[in-house]
Amino acid sequence: MYLKTVLDNQLRIVTNEMPNARSATIAIYLGVGSRYENDAEGGISHFIEHMLFKGTDKYPTAREVSEAIEGVGGVMNAGTAKEYTVYWTKVPSFHFETAMEVLSDILLHSKFRSDDVERERQVIVEEWNMTFDSPSDLVTDRIDELVWDRQPIGRNVLGSLESIKSISRDDLVHFKDQHYAPNHMVVSVAGQIEHDRVVEMITEKFGSQKPSSIMPPTVARNEQVQPKLDLYFKETEQANFCVAVPGLPYTHPDRFVQSLMDTVLGHGMSSRLFLNIREKQGLAYDVHSYSNQYRDIGSEVVYAGVDTSRVEASVSSVLNELASLRREPVPAAELTKAKEYSKGRLVLGLEDSRGMATWSGAQELLQGSIMTVEEVMRLIDEVSASDIQRLADRMFVDEQISLAVVGPYKDEAPFRELLTFSDGDGRD
Repeated sequence: MYLKTVLDNQLRIVTNEMPNARSATIAIYLGVGSRYENDAEGGISHFIEHMLFKGTDKYPTAREVSEAIEGVGGVMNAGTAKEYTVYWTKVPSFHFETAMEVLSDILLHSKFRSDDVERERQVIVEEWNMTFDSPSDLVTDRIDELVWDRQPIGRNVLGSLESIKSISRDDLVHFKDQHYAPNHMVVSVAGQIEHDRVVEMITEKFGSQKPSSIMPPTVARNEQVQPKLDLYFKETEQANFCVAVPGLPYTHPDRFVQSLMDTVLGHGMSSRLFLNIREKQGLAYDVHSYSNQYRDIGSEVVYAGVDTSRVEASVSSVLNELASLRREPVPAAELTKAKEYSKGRLVLGLEDSRGMATWSGAQELLQGSIMTVEEVMRLIDEVSASDIQRLADRMFVDEQISLAVVGPYKDEAPFRELLTFSDGDGRD
């Protein structure tokens, strides 16, 4: 159960009181991420996230910011995604007021000192460089760019080296002032707390802030009409690849069908990909699937890291596993297992205050409402084998395949020949 209050300035507060918890988590969600940026601004949301930990008048240095939370046994972090930025802290419940003080202070009063900006710029450049030394990270970035044709939704959250190096202090401050407004903010609190006291504290900290008007992100589009390939040459000991097709947004009524199909395909050691690609064929150590669901678009992605001499066989096997979902309905026992897996992971993820705060905060920000655990479990249970087969038949078609490969390859021809589901199910 949760309680919700909306302040006069449109800031939304949601709380989940957990009387038996010994912790409290504050998660502050902002409705801004990389898809709200143009190419020149690429990475500015992530840059701002870094800068908010560098000091305020009350906590002048990054060390004093971190010590204020770590000194009471708490943890604090943040993350930038494509559609939101979140700042959170989890502390023993009796230090809740300290956590609120620190988190509100860095959001409202960070200094953005010029020397801190330049120092952090170099840190972010190294973070960007690190991606290129990690083939598994690199290939997941490249598959997004490939599927979405370099639209903002497909851009690396970090931006490009050019944009990272060109963003100025004034750019950061202006972008933050525009987007970090109460009408684009959700404060989600969970743990051993009281709703009325939380509302009182947040009103004191944020109640005088003024709403702002921002342009909505560019509507994403899928205009793919033929298979796409991205081959990135890199001398590696292992080939890393992703196979992807466009999927559903989180606003689509079939979104739980895709999520359950994704579970059947590649979640856990009893999933199809793990059992076939790893256990049966011994092709990969790490093979899994994941679904991306955004406001207006989505994707289904399979990742694998394999021996460089077996990449073609591995890609073919992955495509065959995808095709099998449209070829035959998922057997009843396998579907039941996938449902119980999904429900069990959901429940386990909400056992502590952080899980509950992020559950409520993300839903309220992105969808404007919060589904209960029971509602979600009911929707999972309602998914049928025919639902999955119907969606697979729609999604797993040749013209929608995208393949990104990072490894020691320069010849595209062998990979282009793989980009079909036809061999998997006998269709043209």
